[in-house]
Amino acid sequence: MNTYPRPINHIGLTVPDLDAAIAWYQDILGYRLILGPLEIVPDDTHFGQLAKDLLGDRLRRGRFAHLATGNQVGLELFEFDDPEAGPHPEGMEYWKNGYFHICITDPDIEDIVQHVVTHGGKQRTKIWEIFPDSERYLAYVEDPWGNVIEVYSHSYELTWSYR
Repeated sequence: MNTYPRPINHIGLTVPDLDAAIAWYQDILGYRLILGPLEIVPDDTHFGQLAKDLLGDRLRRGRFAHLATGNQVGLELFEFDDPEAGPHPEGMEYWKNGYFHICITDPDIEDIVQHVVTHGGKQRTKIWEIFPDSERYLAYVEDPWGNVIEVYSHSYELTWSYR
């Protein structure tokens, strides 16, 4: 097998209100809805069988949608009615395996952080200069459902190749 840097295709997030999350990610981060919302029902259809294979016997019903971001990495949003989704009991459980955060790039980091906060999100950290005198900045925010979003002022490669 050849080893090469494989691109990230999409990121999946669970939210308690799919319609509100679609609207928020469209309005606040400019993402574009490309498919859905679609139902997830573990039945005998092709996608029902796929859902059962992936999510197991506990699943009864849910919905999902796909959004396009600015660099061809997708955002897939899920809502589960049964079992119902809910917040992590201890907030941001960074010490557990699995999803910790997504990171977006916006050169006007102060503006996007304020935009997130103004529209129901939360600012988790102040805006930090990653390396002294680098003019590369980061901040952590949350969407209204507690999903953590890191914001970089520069692309990933420009940020970390500075040193």
